[in-house]
Amino acid sequence: MPHRLVLLVLLALLGVAGCNSVSQPGKRELQYMNPRGFGIKYFNNPEEENYATLGDTVVFFDTLHPEELAGNAKVDIDGTVLLPEVGNVHLAGLTRSEIEARLTERYSVYYEETDIVVDLKTKGKVYFVMGEVGKTGEQKHPGDLTVFQAVLRAKPDEQSANTGRILLIRPDPVDPVILRFNMKDMVPGGDSSFNYQVLAYDIIYVPPTMLAEFAYFLRSLLFPVEEVLRGVGGALLGVGGRRSFRRGRRNNNDFGGGF
Repeated sequence: MPHRLVLLVLLALLGVAGCNSVSQPGKRELQYMNPRGFGIKYFNNPEEENYATLGDTVVFFDTLHPEELAGNAKVDIDGTVLLPEVGNVHLAGLTRSEIEARLTERYSVYYEETDIVVDLKTKGKVYFVMGEVGKTGEQKHPGDLTVFQAVLRAKPDEQSANTGRILLIRPDPVDPVILRFNMKDMVPGGDSSFNYQVLAYDIIYVPPTMLAEFAYFLRSLLFPVEEVLRGVGGALLGVGGRRSFRRGRRNNNDFGGGF
């Protein structure tokens, strides 16, 4: 009994030690849970300034050393770029001027004076629309967009869309936000207090009305029955069709006709 107790204590201590040990996340983990945002999202606002995000290309050169210091690199899934001499540099979430300042700082170790110019080749920002709209899925972010504009662009269904309970979802593993928007405050009231700016990678959800939800519920209940009736009906029509075909063929043969 004492030996078993000692063994249990040792296992417990090992478990605590394992829980306390924190390993650094790899690139793939950073892709799905970035500490500065959700997935490829970063702090900066696309309405204010363009910023580097995953998949963008950073093109740079030094006017004082154009042959020695120049190149281009794509922002990797962990937000870094691999640059000659200085190695990995985190640039995701930085604007063009901020990238120039960071590269100047990193290359100051190798060059006494630099004049680095950066060109940011971005693939563009997007947002998403779901629910009772005609145009769902990923949408290109124009750079200045409100919820009202985004919903109108998506063409809400006049019969089923509940435009009084629209959700603007800002997913983030650290600080997720869900904002509610009522289009009736805009039309005809004209109150734009809650007409939020849509940020890159936001999700807009237009829910169904109560009547539409009830109709969807009935459809889900009746769907198995409809499938069974459709299958039985198809089988009966198949049998009846073959019988009619045979009957017609016999009649044609009686009159001397044939196929």
